[in-house]
Amino acid sequence: MTGVPASAAGGSGAKPVRGGKLGTAAVNQASLWNIANILTMVRLLLVPGFVLLLFHNGGYDPVWRSFAWAAFAVAMITDLFDGHLARAYNLVTDFGKIADPIADKAIMGAALVSLSVLGDLPWWITGVILARELGITLMRFWVIRHAVIPASRGGKLKTLAQGTAAGMYVLVLTGPLATLRFWMMMVAVVLTVVTGLDYVRQAVVLRRRSLAAERAAVGRTAEALNEAAGSPGAGVADAGAFAGPASGVPGASGAGVSGPAVRVSGGSTPVEPTVGARDGADAER
Repeated sequence: MTGVPASAAGGSGAKPVRGGKLGTAAVNQASLWNIANILTMVRLLLVPGFVLLLFHNGGYDPVWRSFAWAAFAVAMITDLFDGHLARAYNLVTDFGKIADPIADKAIMGAALVSLSVLGDLPWWITGVILARELGITLMRFWVIRHAVIPASRGGKLKTLAQGTAAGMYVLVLTGPLATLRFWMMMVAVVLTVVTGLDYVRQAVVLRRRSLAAERAAVGRTAEALNEAAGSPGAGVADAGAFAGPASGVPGASGAGVSGPAVRVSGGSTPVEPTVGARDGADAER
């Protein structure tokens, strides 16, 4: 018992933070190291590791390609969880917004290009998928000022199909499994093209709606300003209703004077308008 009031001792007794700005910076820096961002960083680090494992021993060793598949699978699994964790637990950061899509495209792009270099995957398939991803990324920047297009079921299916097909190509498969992976890749290509075209359609529609809404808002604002500029000053007629000729004051008609009429006896001394009248005139202007 010190006898010191709680308010004097620092309120609730919590330890004060020295240096408000430094404390805020520390909190922001600490928030970077959350589970969602760590998973994204792991996926980024797995990209070069995956490429090294895939090309080890000439690129055709079944054992090393199995290791490469494991790295690729871990990267795709982290892709499923980091975004969900960030949204569910309010862990969204600027770093995550930038790094997550980069990590997604980096691991898929590395797999497709590497498989084409090894001759396992036709280059046209790699070109179609990469062109779609690059085009959609540019489209995001084009439409981001107007709207954000949420991920659709088709887009999620596309990602799942691409990951499954690419993973099957990383493994050394023969017979029916080799045929199955080819058709799985064809499904991924179709979903890639269809969802890409749908994304373009949504982006164009949303941009047109946003521009139309902006033009309508500007038109309403201009119309309101024109009406305000063309109408007589608000309250002038009302002020005149209360203004009257000053009895006994020669030449005083009372126009523009909102104060009560003033009677001056025995002289023609001009009368100054009241303070309220001057304030009313200022308001009219």
